[in-house]
Amino acid sequence: VTRNSDRYPHRLRRSLAFDAPGVLWLKGDPNLLERPCISLVGSRELRMENRGFAAEVGKQAALQGFVLVSGHARGADRTAQESCLAHGGNVISVVCDELERHVAHNGVLYLSEDGFDMPFSAQRALQRNRVIHSLGEKTFVAQSAYGRGGTWDGTQKNLRYGWSPVFCFDDGSQACCELQQMGAVLIGAGMLTSIVDLRSPEIDFLEP
Repeated sequence: VTRNSDRYPHRLRRSLAFDAPGVLWLKGDPNLLERPCISLVGSRELRMENRGFAAEVGKQAALQGFVLVSGHARGADRTAQESCLAHGGNVISVVCDELERHVAHNGVLYLSEDGFDMPFSAQRALQRNRVIHSLGEKTFVAQSAYGRGGTWDGTQKNLRYGWSPVFCFDDGSQACCELQQMGAVLIGAGMLTSIVDLRSPEIDFLEP
């Protein structure tokens, strides 16, 4: 799907402008791109309560009619994706390895901006974060390290450039507190029962 196509996601064009991928390579149901989405990001090594939050985001996405967007990485991504699918939901998985290696099945759309056969790289993993954050109407952070890692990098850029509102699981960590100072809203799992009603402060973090 090219950026000039009618099927190209409007949110990517609007949020990323000229930084939006020129082409999206898809494997699965492309109609999922046209449905309301929320995004989930988080660390690969999760604490128990953070894993529970990721699973609850996936579950509530399914129950409330949102497609879950995530990155298919071990930890928060797969926890949320598996929970969403287990509750009858749908998933868009933005991959950073060979698209051709992923087996298409019902309820899942695999997406890449680098073709079908490009191998994994750390740069690709970081680069795709802007797509994950921008596809969702809201982005949920299950857990982040402070000052390092893909979750931190993608989330602080989101808060700086305004790709989507950010809601971070309130686990008392330094990363969580710092993200709140940048504009993220701290929430608990119990606040996920009405995703559409979640609101973030109207603070402009865009560079002049």
